[in-house]
Amino acid sequence: MYKQEDIKPYTSEGSKREQVEHMFDNIAHSYDLLNHTLSFGIDKIWRNNAIAYLKPFCKKGCSILDIATGTGDFAILADQKLQPAQVVGCDISEGMMQIGREKVEKLGLSDRITFCNEDCANLSFQDNRFDAVISAFALRNFQNLDQCLKEMHRVLAPDGHLSVVDLCTPVSFPMKQLFWIYKKAIMPMLGALLSKDASAYSYLPDTMDAVPQAEQMTAIITKAGFHNAHYRRLLFGMCILYTAEK
Repeated sequence: MYKQEDIKPYTSEGSKREQVEHMFDNIAHSYDLLNHTLSFGIDKIWRNNAIAYLKPFCKKGCSILDIATGTGDFAILADQKLQPAQVVGCDISEGMMQIGREKVEKLGLSDRITFCNEDCANLSFQDNRFDAVISAFALRNFQNLDQCLKEMHRVLAPDGHLSVVDLCTPVSFPMKQLFWIYKKAIMPMLGALLSKDASAYSYLPDTMDAVPQAEQMTAIITKAGFHNAHYRRLLFGMCILYTAEK
């Protein structure tokens, strides 16, 4: 078990999975605004980095699974940049996905991007179903990280690729010190103000500190069955791109 698996958004009863679902349903209305505000819009660049990795491998007509799709931004970007035949966005939060469905409908992409309620630890898709699996800012939210990564590996086609971005803690001066102030003071304050859910944005920095990072995470990805697992720090280490192959 990893440290972040014990951290829950609320002090109430219920599993981490149940509480994370409840949390994202609570903040769905303000999630996009908060995500872009708290990252100063740089989250879009981080997702682009993850898509750029896939470009040589995902040819037109491929199929992509977006794990913990949220409001669908990553699924939409994958469709626009990679021109797949299909993108499936899955999440445990219906509140988040409903906003994603509305975005996709407005863009006229409903025939190519679909959403479904799925628990990453127990995906309903058949083996070897997708050419690529992507995910953004979700690893710290998994109740069982090992099982979720094994499921990502299972549904990925032979020679398929994994591309994941996640927030992390910078390790070098002065970004490490500045970021500590930001995540402990500014992030919870803005989160509580804009989302009306203070617990959600105290939970975020706590899990960022606890989730395995860098070499430790690539070792966990390898243990799940992937090979050629690598990581690359982005923007002074505030985000990490993890890539691997089946």
